[in-house]
Order: sequence, then C-alpha cells, then structure tokens
Amino acid sequence: MAGKKGAGVLELAVLGLLHESPMHGYELRKQLNILLGMFRAFSYGSLYPCLKQLLAKGLIVEDRPQEPTVPLALQSRRSKIVYKLTAEGKERLEQLLTEAGPAAWEDEGFGVHFAFFSHTRADVRLRILEGRRSRLEERLESVRAALARTRERVDSYTLELQNHGLESVEREVRWLNELIGRERAEQEQARTSERIQSIQNMPRETGR
Repeated sequence: MAGKKGAGVLELAVLGLLHESPMHGYELRKQLNILLGMFRAFSYGSLYPCLKQLLAKGLIVEDRPQEPTVPLALQSRRSKIVYKLTAEGKERLEQLLTEAGPAAWEDEGFGVHFAFFSHTRADVRLRILEGRRSRLEERLESVRAALARTRERVDSYTLELQNHGLESVEREVRWLNELIGRERAEQEQARTSERIQSIQNMPRETGR
C-alpha cells in the first residue's frame, strides 16, 4: 500500500515538472531530488520504471534528436532523450491536482501537492490545507499524550527530542492556519468581485 502511494506521488511530481518544461532524464532527476528530497529520500532507481509506465500509458513521449555527425553507437541513449507531456498527460495531471483526500494530507503527498498549488483550483487547495491541518492536530494529540505518559520515565535527551518534535508540528499548524486564513480571504474577495461584476453587468431599466 505504501509503495502504491509513493508511486502516485512520483507520478504527480514527474507530470507536474514536465508540465512546466520538457526535460532530459538527468535534469528531471535533479528537479525531483529538489522536490521530493525535502519530504523523503528519493530513490533514483524508481524514476525510470515510473517513466516507462507513463510512456506505456501515453502520458509522456520521448523526443530523441539525432546527431548525424555522431555515430549512433557512441550516443548516450538516456542523455539524448527529452521527455515531454502529452495531451493525455496534461489531463491526467489535472485529474491528480483535483484529488484532495487523505493521501494529499500525508507528509510527502502534501509536499508535492503544495509544490503545484499554482496549478490547483482554489477550493481544492483549501481542502488540502484543512485536511493537512486536521491530520497534524491528530498527531499533536498523540504526541502530547505520549509525552504525558513517558515524561517521568525517559532521560533528558529523549525528552528534548520529543519536545522538538512537538514544537515542529505546532509550528506547521500555525503556518497552515496562516495559509488557510489567506486562502479564505482571497476566495471571499474573488466572490465579492464576481458579485460586483455581476451587478454591474445587469441590464438597467430605462425610465419612461
């Protein structure tokens, strides 16, 4: 199950990066390391199987420019391949960016979804942020309960480590509260602007 979730995160990351720009495999690996490395240890060995699956599904294509002056046998196969998103790949990316369920609230799932928030609908962004906050609040309760049970039985270093973990989660919850407040304010402002625009566009009655 965890492997399936990880594969979904990698699929979203690859499609999202290729939506921004076609890339050679090496450049794609570097960008994935930047993106996923913040949330987990990214395995380079999982990239090419993922690319193979996306190719088989028609979500991406390979562009292999030929250099006639260089013998084919001397060309580096992977270094010459540029991966590009197809129309079907864009549709799949749009579908993935509408998913706001529990998988998008977990650590790595949330991080990758957040990285592509600029391509995500406002209502989906808000659901993901609120879901992530709810998940962290559950985690806070669990950590606090564990601290209360073990405080008298652990050494000072273990206690410091537990407190550090608690503070990290509390800090992220505060950050999420700020983001949620900002998203709600922007959405309310957009709705107000739409109402004003709608009123302005209403046909006016002419006096007799």
